[in-house]
Amino acid sequence: MASYKQEWIDALKHLRLHFSLLLMPVFLFAVSQLPEVNYTIAALVFIILHVLTYPASNIFNSYYDRDIGSVGGLKNPPPPNKKMLWLANTLDISALLFSLSISNTFALLISVYISASRLYSYRPIRLKQYPIIGFFVIFIFQGAFTFYLSSYGCLHRDVSPSRLFGLHLSEILPMVASSFQIGAIYPLTQIYQHKSDLADGVTTLSCKLGYRGTFIFAGIMFSIAALFYYLHFSKTDITSFYLFTAIQVPIIGYFVYWASKVWKDITYADYKHTMYMNVIAAVVFNLFFLYLILT
Repeated sequence: MASYKQEWIDALKHLRLHFSLLLMPVFLFAVSQLPEVNYTIAALVFIILHVLTYPASNIFNSYYDRDIGSVGGLKNPPPPNKKMLWLANTLDISALLFSLSISNTFALLISVYISASRLYSYRPIRLKQYPIIGFFVIFIFQGAFTFYLSSYGCLHRDVSPSRLFGLHLSEILPMVASSFQIGAIYPLTQIYQHKSDLADGVTTLSCKLGYRGTFIFAGIMFSIAALFYYLHFSKTDITSFYLFTAIQVPIIGYFVYWASKVWKDITYADYKHTMYMNVIAAVVFNLFFLYLILT
C-alpha cells in the first residue's frame, strides 16, 4: 500500500499539467482576435483555465477511469487514490473563486465548463461512454465554449447592450473553427485506447470509426476547420489565413505519415505517435496565435 506521501505524489502526476497546455491554442486564438486585451486579466484567465480547471478535469477523469494503461500526457499512470478527488475539488473551487474576481458571468461560464467536464467523467453518468454524446461534449466545450469564455474573460469591461455577454454574434466563425479543430484531434487521442476503453464499458467515437475511419474523420474535421478559419480571416486579415495555411505543413505532413503507417499496420496507432501528433499540432498552433497576439 502506497504511503501518504506517495499518494500525494501520484495524485500530482495525474494533474498532467503539461498535457493541459496542449489545449492552449483555443485560448490564444481567442485572445489574438480581440480588439483590445487586458493582459493582467488575460493572465488570470490563463491560470484559471490551464493551471486550475484543465488539470482538475484531468485528475477527476483519471480518478473515475482508473487507467492502468497510457493516458494522454502520462505513459505510465500511477494507481488512483482518494487524494486525487480531493485535489480535483480544491482546484475547481479555486477556479470558481478566482473567476468571481473577473465577473459573475465569467464564473458562471467556468462553472458550466466544470459541470460538463464532470458529467463527461463521473462514472454513474459518464457521458464519455457514448460515442456521439461524448464527442459533442468535447467538441463544444473544449472548442467553441472555451473560445467564448476566454474572449469574454479577457475582454471584460462595460459593454453595450448590443453585445451578447460581450461578444458580437459575428464571432461565431472563430468559435466554430475552434470546435472543428478540437473535433479533428479528439478521435486521434482515442485511437490507441480501443481495447482498454471497451474493457471499461466505453465505446469511443474512434472505436466506432475504426483505425482508418478515425483518420478519415479527422481529415474531414481539419478541412472544415480550415474553411471556417478562411471565412473568419477573410473578414479580418486574409494574409493571416495564408500564413496559417503555410505553417500547418508540419501538422499535415505528420498526419499523412502517421495515417499511412497505420493503414498498413495498426500497431502504429499507439501512444507514442498519438502524443507526437498532439505536440506538433499544439506547438504550431500556439506559435502562430502567439505571433498574432504580438503583432
